[in-house]
Amino acid sequence: MFMTRRLLLASAATAAATPAFAQLGNILLGPKTIVEHAAESRSFADQAKDNEIVLKVNAVMAKIGTLQADTEIYEQRLLITGLFDDKAKYDQFYSGVKGIDGIKKLYWHAVYESADDQKKDKNLIGWAKSTELATKAGTNLTVAMKTTEQNYHVCVDSFAIAYVIGRAKSKAEHDQAIASVRGTSGVKKTVDYVDVRP
Repeated sequence: MFMTRRLLLASAATAAATPAFAQLGNILLGPKTIVEHAAESRSFADQAKDNEIVLKVNAVMAKIGTLQADTEIYEQRLLITGLFDDKAKYDQFYSGVKGIDGIKKLYWHAVYESADDQKKDKNLIGWAKSTELATKAGTNLTVAMKTTEQNYHVCVDSFAIAYVIGRAKSKAEHDQAIASVRGTSGVKKTVDYVDVRP
């Protein structure tokens, strides 16, 4: 449930030849699943707007031929993370996403770092570890909330930074949600994009 959405490009045979194929997450199920919809306390019309935006982001990724970005979205507030080793594709992706209608707020955390620099970067944890951390952080958040509603989405980038986006009904709920993610072993930093609103 806490995996990010990634785009399946071209054919599986082509994608399987690249490391990015392992990063597909649950895009094969996305945009969001019916289970995720049922757990959120907001209208299906609002969720449909989010899904429409995610599909447009996916189309931008397909156009430039990349799987190096992740998306999370809540109430048309779009969070983008990712690590690009191709500056031209990074720039094209940024321009493409900026041109999408309907985005109320864009939280841009995708970064460019050359392949050579990535090899030297001791802060990188890799996709498998970031996925593991996102799952752990998401589970911790769910357990902490003790509710059937799930108005939060969690992702972790290649630098072990956790991002939380969503909506809390009170400051106390907000603080509990953020603390549960921040307390996840292995998470180096937590970025808070949770609105507090009944």
